[in-house]
Amino acid sequence: MKIQASRDRSGKRPHASGGEDNSAAVDSGKRVETVKAQPVASKRQAQKTVPDGDPPRPVVRHRREHVKREKVVRDTFTMPREDYEQLAALKQRCLDAGVAVKKSELVRAGLLLLASEPTKRLLAAVRSVEPVKTGRPPKSK
Repeated sequence: MKIQASRDRSGKRPHASGGEDNSAAVDSGKRVETVKAQPVASKRQAQKTVPDGDPPRPVVRHRREHVKREKVVRDTFTMPREDYEQLAALKQRCLDAGVAVKKSELVRAGLLLLASEPTKRLLAAVRSVEPVKTGRPPKSK
């Protein structure tokens, strides 16, 4: 008669000679009883009846719709220190109102505002901005 080795928590079987309790009984000629696991009875699910007049409803699967994100572009630009400080002041105003905002979001919000203005006001805003030399500013000593 073969000794059945049970699995431990790691899923590995111990050596066949490891069962001291059963080996003594086998050597003496006694019969060793093993307990077989009983299969769990499967639960039957009640089938829902559909009236004859109604067609069956299609199965709705909840899947996340893949929203294609717009690609972003990384760019650099030069601006006067006063305008840069204005961005910081606007960020602080938003924080005081309870909204955390990034500099790029403020710039994009300004673009939305300018895009909604009529052409006459847009040109007036562009004229009021002083031109700045492009490129990196010189290193201060």
